[in-house]
Amino acid sequence: METGIQAHQFVHAVSSPRAAGISTEMLEVAAEATRAGDYDLAAEIYSSQLVDLQHPDRGICLLKANALAQAGRIAEALDSYCTAANISKLRPDELQLLVVNIARTLREKELNIHGKATSCHKSGNGDDRVDADTEAFEDEPLDLFSCRLCRCLLSEPTTMECGHTFCKHCLEKETVKDCIQCKHKLNKDIQILPIGLRVNVILSSLLDKWFDSESKARRHWIEGEVSQKKHDYTDALEKYNKALELAPSVGRLLGQRAELHLESKNYIQAIQDAESLCRLNPLWPKAHYIKASALSKANRNDEALKEYFMCVALKPDWTMVKLEAQKVLSELFSSVFEKDGQPTPIHPLQGGPSTRLLKPPALYGSLNPFTMPQKPGCSSQDLEFRVSKSSLCDGPSDSSKHPLSPSSEAEKPLLEDAKSLASVLAAQPAPPGSLKRRHSGDGIAFSPPSKLFRPDEACSSSHLPAAYLWGRTVSKDLLDSRDMECSLCMRLFFEPVSTPCGHTFCLKCLERCLDHNPNCPLCKENLSEYLATRGFNKTLLMEEVLQRYLGDELAERKKIHEEEMKELANLNQEVPIFVCTMAFPTIPCPLHIFEPRYRLMIRRSMETGTKQFGMCIADELKGFADYGCMLEVRDVKFFPDGRSVVDTIGVSRFRVLSHGQRDGYNTAKIEYLEDKKVEGQEFVELQKLYVSVYDQASGWFISLKDNMKSQIISHFGHLPGKDPDPQGNPSGPAWAWWLLAVLPLDNRAQLTILAMPSLKDRLIAIRRVLIFVTRKRPR
Repeated sequence: METGIQAHQFVHAVSSPRAAGISTEMLEVAAEATRAGDYDLAAEIYSSQLVDLQHPDRGICLLKANALAQAGRIAEALDSYCTAANISKLRPDELQLLVVNIARTLREKELNIHGKATSCHKSGNGDDRVDADTEAFEDEPLDLFSCRLCRCLLSEPTTMECGHTFCKHCLEKETVKDCIQCKHKLNKDIQILPIGLRVNVILSSLLDKWFDSESKARRHWIEGEVSQKKHDYTDALEKYNKALELAPSVGRLLGQRAELHLESKNYIQAIQDAESLCRLNPLWPKAHYIKASALSKANRNDEALKEYFMCVALKPDWTMVKLEAQKVLSELFSSVFEKDGQPTPIHPLQGGPSTRLLKPPALYGSLNPFTMPQKPGCSSQDLEFRVSKSSLCDGPSDSSKHPLSPSSEAEKPLLEDAKSLASVLAAQPAPPGSLKRRHSGDGIAFSPPSKLFRPDEACSSSHLPAAYLWGRTVSKDLLDSRDMECSLCMRLFFEPVSTPCGHTFCLKCLERCLDHNPNCPLCKENLSEYLATRGFNKTLLMEEVLQRYLGDELAERKKIHEEEMKELANLNQEVPIFVCTMAFPTIPCPLHIFEPRYRLMIRRSMETGTKQFGMCIADELKGFADYGCMLEVRDVKFFPDGRSVVDTIGVSRFRVLSHGQRDGYNTAKIEYLEDKKVEGQEFVELQKLYVSVYDQASGWFISLKDNMKSQIISHFGHLPGKDPDPQGNPSGPAWAWWLLAVLPLDNRAQLTILAMPSLKDRLIAIRRVLIFVTRKRPR
């Protein structure tokens, strides 16, 4: 569509007297062919419009060149670009299609990359340089020990509240506000203690032990980056050199030193580092960009151009690099045709310099497309095309008879004018999917840079470090389970969590410690804010390390934990007992938990999934009474200081068979109580008693003063309705327990009624209490 628009833009130009004879209708047809993807037809139409002109039309030449470039006929396209450049200097924006198609052919035909090239999304300020740097490693495999922000070995690993771990210096950047892995908003206010972000002590020591050289190199590297930002290039270079001595195969470190050389204008050293980087990581776009930048700074634009092509081939959407390539290419065209500021005239019937240099077609494949002189005033020896003997199946080997050699002294100036642009931009095969017709020049090879690894070679290269190919691995000799033990339980970490102060514990161990004291068990740092957020997320890196390297030990540790949980979940053999107040079936019982032992007890009841515990009143001799009520947790609300309010409701009654203790709180072996059912005449009598006592209770409640009734209702709710079947619930009717909870009885009297296994006996006892309180009530 863009080329079609260009055609319309040139209609007015070709309608001038100089362009008389050019058919506007044919230009429209050519534009339509371009939009349809039939670039060869468009090129033929543009050629037919140029053939009878006394002087070539620059606009038509460019349209023809663009069509040929899109058709993959680069050699012929170059001819038209040369003709246009001879008329007037080519602007960089006029070479966009040439750059794109050369890069596409290089990517698909030589690098064998189809749909795998990375894309570069522009940043908010319109500069894609930073994004290209950040995204350059997205296709590289990240191992377990890589920071997901800088994509290097973790240095001073710092675990955030979400459980993910990053380099400390990465987190300190103001731009880092969310976790890149889980998108959790990082609450740095909680993580940042008086001296700043804290390093994860366990992970830091493990990384130093397992990857000693690389870990030291990473520290030197970071120090070098700090010096480089301060423009202290001498110190930065010293740090980078030390780092590379320890880790010579880290590509990004090599690239960092190359960029330092660029900043300090040491272009030769920058080129050397960039070449090493390209050999080490041939498919990293930034490696070629660094090399291109260094070559460009050294005024070796012809060599820089090939690296720009590689950048665009590997990263097609890297807009900034495409513009650089167009600019360099424009300058090369200008250097070919401008002498002392004057263009060299070329007659269209003679053919452009590219045409003469590239014929015959049979030898296109033998050209090395990146053979170029380094200076404009190079000799003819520097300009030879270095034809490969193996690629010349039928051509003579004698250079004096070679068709590409100048046949006369008259042709040598033309060859020098061409500056080997043809060798740089040699003909290439058409990209797949184009509507190209067959031409005699089809199938032309486009050779990649001689020092560039092919993708298959890159993967098998002995130059690449093991960490790049397979990820970092830990030597078995360095593995020791004692390095990953909780300092509280002295067992292997289970569900490890890290505090803001950088220490790691088992989740359950840390919670138990914070029940007693809101300080770190090791460094005594105050963790009140951490406790308030309940941000006890597992340290995922430590969890993965345990699973990968200590799988058997972790499985055994998990088995022990599950057995403990199973034991805690047994609500018959060892039931946790809260010694506090009377509780009754179906009646709510809100609790304020502040003692450490009961914090642990409530948490365990939630973790086991039972959400139940027993409630008993105290007993001076036994510790707690022989009868109680099971409570079920409906909701828990935690306070910043660790206290909590627990909403519970009575479930069933029990009798204590034996008393015990566990981790500071009471336990009991119990048996559940159920009412004995009656039948026949006994059931008839029970129903009469049931109705009589309910009516008596209802009358008593109605007779209470309004303020007293309001207090009862706000705490216990309204009087429950009368159940049709008095024996429908094993614990008896709900209204009877509601009445027992609100009647003014002491705990011992209530306990006596709670323990009765007969509904009839409980109703009789309740009736006596109602009679008593009615008589005692002031009139």
